[in-house]
Order: sequence, then C-alpha cells, then structure tokens
Amino acid sequence: MRDWLAVRADATPEATALAAAGDVDDAATYADLDRRVETLAGRLAARGIGVDDPLAVCSGTRAAFVEVIHAAQRLGATLVPVDARATAAELGVRFDRVSPAAVVCEAATETAAIEAADAPVLSLDDPTADAEPLSAVDPEPFDLPEWAVDDPVAVLFTSGTTGDPKGVVLTTANVLASATASAFRLGLLPDDCWHVALPMYHTGGLAPVYRSVLYGTALSVQRDFEPAATLSAMRAADATGVSLVPTMLERLLEAGSLPDLRVVLVGGAPCPPDLLERADDRGVPVAPTYGMTEAASQIATARPSVAADHPNSVGHPLLFAELSVVDEADARCAPGESGELVVGGAVVTPGYLDADRTAEAFCSAGLRTGDRGHRDEAGRVYVEGRLDDTIVTGGENVDPAEVATALRRHDAVADCAVVGLPDETWGQRVAALVIANEGASAADLREHCRGRLADFKRPRTVDFAAELPRTASGTVDRAAVRRQLGADD
Repeated sequence: MRDWLAVRADATPEATALAAAGDVDDAATYADLDRRVETLAGRLAARGIGVDDPLAVCSGTRAAFVEVIHAAQRLGATLVPVDARATAAELGVRFDRVSPAAVVCEAATETAAIEAADAPVLSLDDPTADAEPLSAVDPEPFDLPEWAVDDPVAVLFTSGTTGDPKGVVLTTANVLASATASAFRLGLLPDDCWHVALPMYHTGGLAPVYRSVLYGTALSVQRDFEPAATLSAMRAADATGVSLVPTMLERLLEAGSLPDLRVVLVGGAPCPPDLLERADDRGVPVAPTYGMTEAASQIATARPSVAADHPNSVGHPLLFAELSVVDEADARCAPGESGELVVGGAVVTPGYLDADRTAEAFCSAGLRTGDRGHRDEAGRVYVEGRLDDTIVTGGENVDPAEVATALRRHDAVADCAVVGLPDETWGQRVAALVIANEGASAADLREHCRGRLADFKRPRTVDFAAELPRTASGTVDRAAVRRQLGADD
C-alpha cells in the first residue's frame, strides 16, 4: 500500500492540494505537494528516520507541518504531534513516553524542544539555537515501506485524569474509517476546501490533513486564529468548510459576515443553543459534533439542516462509531436514561501506549469516554458533561491534578484544590483555592506556573482560604470549592 499522497498525486496531479490563505501563498497542486514531500522525506531519511520510528513534531499550524505529516507516512514513521505551547518540562514527559528518533520544531518551539529532547532536533525555520535546519540536509534515497491498515499512523497525546498525558495510538484503519464516516455525514463535493485554524497537534486540526488527500479536495491552513484574519483567509481560499470550537464561532459572528460556507463543524465543547440560534439566523450552517482523539475525531454529528430543530443534541452517531450509554454496572441504559457514553467500532483506537491504561479504559461495549449523556428514542445523542473533574476550557482538556501538583511545588503553598468555573468566553476557566503562607499572592502563583504549565492550564482565578472544604469522608468538597470561588453550583 502506498502512502495516500502518492496515490492522490498520481490520480489527480493538477487538483489543488493547498489553497492560498492569508499573507503567505502556500498554494500547491497535488503534484507540487508530492514533490515537496518526497524531498522532505529524503531529508528526514538522511537523519535516520524510517519505518516505525516515532517522529515528534512541535509546531503551530502551517503548510510546512502538512508536508511533515505526509513525509512521515511516506517513510512509514509514526507521527507524534505535540503541543507547540508546551513547556520543556511538559515536552519532556511526552518524549520520555515515545522516545522520538527526531524532533521537528520551528523557531518558536526550538528552545523548548532542544531542552526536552534526547534526539536530533530539526527546524523548519532558520535555527535560533542549536537545531539543524531541515532545508540544509541533503536528501538521501529511502525504501518505500510495506504497511497494513492496522499499523500505527500517529500517536496523539491527550490530557488524562491521573496527572500524566495519555498517548493515543491511531492506526491507518482508524483514520480511514473516520474519513469515510465524516464524508457520509457531511457530504462531499469535488471543489470543497476545508480551512484549518485549529492546532494540527490536535485531532481536530490533524484529521482534515489526512481527509483532504483521501477525498482529493483542497486544504487551507492558517497559523493563528484571529477573527478578521480568519474571515479574510477563508475568503481568499474559497473555503467551503471549517472546524471550530464554540468560542471561535462566537468571535467570528461578532467580527462580521462569514463567507458562503457549506458546513461549520463545531466541537471541542458543547455548542450553546443560543449560539446555534444566532448562527442559524445569520445563515451559517453549523454542524454540532461530539468527538475525541481516541475515535480519530467525530463520534456523533448533527447535519446543519437538522441541528436547529434539536439544539441540545450532537446528532446521531456516525458510521463506524457504535455509541452506547451504560450504567455503573455496564448495563445498557434505556432511551432518555443518563449514563456513561461508550464508543466502539472501526474509528476507535486499539489503545494507549500503556497496556494497563488501555485495559482500564475498555469494557465489553467499547471505550469508556468518561462523558455522561443519553440518547433519545430517535437515537440522537446528548452530552451532559464529564463523569470526572476534567476541566474543558476552549476545547482543551485540563487535568486539575496536574495544575494542583504544579501549585504545590511553590514553597508558600500548603495545599490547594483546582476546579473549573463557568466562563462565557471559554466554557470553563481554571480556578484554584489555595492554602498558603502569608505574603503569597495570586500573581506570584501564576508566575510560578508559567514555566511549568502551558498557558491554557494556568489558573485564571486564584483565591486563598484557611482550609479546604471537605466532605464527611474527608475528601475535598469540590462543589463547596466552586461556591467559595464565586460560582453557583
């Protein structure tokens, strides 16, 4: 089996692969992109990257990232995209888990990548430290790999509830099944162009890269989301679809008129019904979706034509996503009865990097999502929230235990509790109730977290108390913590 880009370039070489968007003209046909990827793969091969080697990528969304994704597949390497906002300490935890053969970085991430990696660091840009510029590496010949659909194509890290990240293995079969199911649900047109403004180290930003090649449609990418610039970029690329989190959609609606899009896929957090109504009034075709990294993206999606009639639902499960609702005994719940959402089928990962974590996550019905919800008589899916204490802010999962551990490393902090508080912009914001010595300030603690946590994980609300509220059994009373921090519960 050849890599997907090679097959696509042979089938439709003159079709648009990358559409120009924004200030940088990255436009390329599939033949152009194929040539670029062949050269890049040769450069990576010259630095020892080959079949089954983990290739870490620490970069923001950009056309060069797209090329690395396809070059990894051409070499038979396993793509490991990591958060470009992560600190060196956070990168080190991830690199320890996968032992990358090399790390591809960019100027903004070079210093952290070098500090964290025990492997060659190759930069997409002119180096600012000790990385080697990829453009200066002489390409070497390489053998095309033999691979099957159950081989891993990528490992993505997602926040867990135990303080360390979960490495999710996605196979070729997972990505193929997800792409097929999404095309059936959303429809597909030959002149479609999907705009990517989400990070490509997340499945929401990575999935369109693979899908566009499989479909033979165009992709446009934007490095940083900014409402006015995003509207301009979508118009320049003649985009017909885009993936957003609810906050991004709200900001686009406030910024002006959206281009004539065929679908706006909104996920990462619940889409508020009033936001869906405002978009519908403006003629913006929103498709609310529910998905997760472990399912290679979408699990359930409502088509725009029906979403307005059921604003609290994320629609029906997609093909190859078998969604069940189970109670605490793993018995299936009746329609309308709440329980844990469990997903099985071809889109679901075979597991995590850790066998113990994999065994814990799966039951007879499939993968435990950790989300609470129900299905109605018509089979529509409703997501009600998390079963655990995971904070979802701007579509990002934050483990409260990880934030609390970072805070406790401050000499003045005796104890703390970290919770999510409602936030009109981000859905939730990270908040901490802290027991500390006199003289400690919220500003001190935020600065302390700066080198230990990515920006979205840092507490936005910090308050102090003489003691933490606790339940009769002695555990922290999280509802009381939220009330003490000023949230209704």
